[in-house]
Amino acid sequence: MGTVFSLDVRGGEPAAVRAALDEAVAGLHRVDEVFSTYREDSQIARLQRGELTVAECDPEVAEVLELAAEAERLSDGWFSTTYQGRLDPTGIVKGWAVERAARRLSAVPGVCGVSVNGGGDVQLLGAPGAQRPWRVGVSDPLRPGGLAAVISAAGVDELSVATSGTAERGAHILDPRTGHSAVTDLVAVTVVGPRLTWADCWATAAFAMGSREGLAWLESLPDVEALLITAGDEVRCTGGLAARLG
Repeated sequence: MGTVFSLDVRGGEPAAVRAALDEAVAGLHRVDEVFSTYREDSQIARLQRGELTVAECDPEVAEVLELAAEAERLSDGWFSTTYQGRLDPTGIVKGWAVERAARRLSAVPGVCGVSVNGGGDVQLLGAPGAQRPWRVGVSDPLRPGGLAAVISAAGVDELSVATSGTAERGAHILDPRTGHSAVTDLVAVTVVGPRLTWADCWATAAFAMGSREGLAWLESLPDVEALLITAGDEVRCTGGLAARLG
């Protein structure tokens, strides 16, 4: 998927954990093979060309497309899987794949904590140890090497952190209403919620909306907190984010 993944598993019998890690990594490679828009032989590419139907694809394709349709509905079209008239579900695939890998690893007997990081988007399950929660640093987009915040998973069994912005990849987020790069006052949106599948989508949609509309929309979503940073170095947060800092 064009990025780096890291998988951290705490507890469990070592051989069983190693086997589960191998399976998780193979699963991530399989996701890339099926959903890549850069591979001519991927199922998504063949679906776009009309060589396959959704029913003829792996079941995961229908699952992801259904989730994407729900994300588009809940965001009033600000999240979309259509790019220049072509099917492109990559905006949801990475978060979904990371979350799926994390949940598979957490199902291994004896595992107490799992962290899977896909290019800076993280799914956390359980805890790394007694009285020791997972913590995730959020990069400061205006100060390379610095942190804008530290998110703590204290008190919850599952938490995800997803960031969309221009610091790492430039202006790659599109405004689905124009088909062009989103022109907003934001440089980064970090969304915190239980499931990375949704957090990833919501960060992208909110970035395209801009800080005022994006913050208001994120405030309306249940179990979601967010940190928005503007190009003018203004930080805007949802009302409950402070409870997740640490």
